[in-house]
Amino acid sequence: MKRWFSRWGVTLLFAALFAPAALAANAFDVYRDPSCGCCGAWVDYMRAQGYTVTVHQDQPMAAVKARFGVPPGAVSCHTAVIDGYVVEGHVPVEDIRRLLAERPDAIGIAAPGMPMGSPGMEMGAPERYDVVLIGRDGSTRVFATHAPAA
Repeated sequence: MKRWFSRWGVTLLFAALFAPAALAANAFDVYRDPSCGCCGAWVDYMRAQGYTVTVHQDQPMAAVKARFGVPPGAVSCHTAVIDGYVVEGHVPVEDIRRLLAERPDAIGIAAPGMPMGSPGMEMGAPERYDVVLIGRDGSTRVFATHAPAA
């Protein structure tokens, strides 16, 4: 019985030590304009994927993008931050998971503009679009390409 309690104690200790880090890596802060419906759809999409999302709607978006280093060519309608990375716009969850797994030396990733067919933008005809990696110098390069299903 004593052995069972000691195992249980060790399990609780590890859970207490590592749970905050695991939760932080699963938590988004999303900055958006309160009048933008597609931003809300992306937030719902991320929550359905198991992420915890805190929404901030009271800040000027241009100032938010400048604060987080989003270059003009990567701008979209909302800006999210997760585990030290910026996620700009309607980025699919698989790209976010890849970003967090690979942990490149970068500001984050972006789906510039508001590409039709991206998460939260399911209205209209889906289009091919790129998700770009934003370098620390503000440069961008293709991180992933998404095309409509044939």
